[in-house]
Amino acid sequence: MAKKREIARIQKGALSPDEAEALFATVDHTGHSDEERARRQRAHRKEKGVSLDIDPLSEEDPSGSNVGKVITKTAVSFVVIFLAIVVVGQVAFGFIRRANTSNLTESVTVRTVASALRGGVEWGNGFTQFPEDFSVQEADENTGRVEVTVTDTSSENALECFAGSGVQAQAFAVNCLLNPNINTVVYHVNVHMSEDGEIQQSALFGFLKPTGDVTSYITYVWTKTQSADGVQLSLHITGLDESIQGELRDKITTSFTPVQILSGN
Repeated sequence: MAKKREIARIQKGALSPDEAEALFATVDHTGHSDEERARRQRAHRKEKGVSLDIDPLSEEDPSGSNVGKVITKTAVSFVVIFLAIVVVGQVAFGFIRRANTSNLTESVTVRTVASALRGGVEWGNGFTQFPEDFSVQEADENTGRVEVTVTDTSSENALECFAGSGVQAQAFAVNCLLNPNINTVVYHVNVHMSEDGEIQQSALFGFLKPTGDVTSYITYVWTKTQSADGVQLSLHITGLDESIQGELRDKITTSFTPVQILSGN
């Protein structure tokens, strides 16, 4: 009975949750809620070297009741700073890339063409990249001719090779043909072919190169003709034998114009 009375007495004097939170909000790391006593205690501890007057959260929040706000503020600040770094990095990378990429409209040489194939050329709203395996056969403003060969190791089939290399050839050719001294651009595309006649592509993010024989697959010939009416750009595609045309027909599932072109109609 005495034990029950003691428990009742303790419970009667217990603080409610709100009262407990209000009490601990006034307590600093010295364990005192009285400001004057806490100040003397901090000074005493600092003098003895036992504890420095440092609050790990905030001088205005010794109990840590605002720790959620602190965490949220820190997380938001981190995200904002990270996004700012990404944007600045992209802008800087764009400036560096443009500064290091040759402008073929101003100068066409073996060196500038190789630089453009290595770093890409401006096309649309960005850069068009080319296969990392390439060679330059000719790049001469005196003859007005540019001829290069690339080896596609990223395409899985004939349609991917045809579509991807077509965009690359157009971007490269137009950049060259905007040079007043260039009127012909030849863009050869090679692929690695397996023994059963399938296109091979790189694996493990490009680290493992195909081992099949390198085969000439398609060639784009762009020409420029100037007249009183303006400038005309013409494209002639060679290298599409019957087997490649058949594979392209199988991959293209619509009645779009390329089907009629490749059928000879």
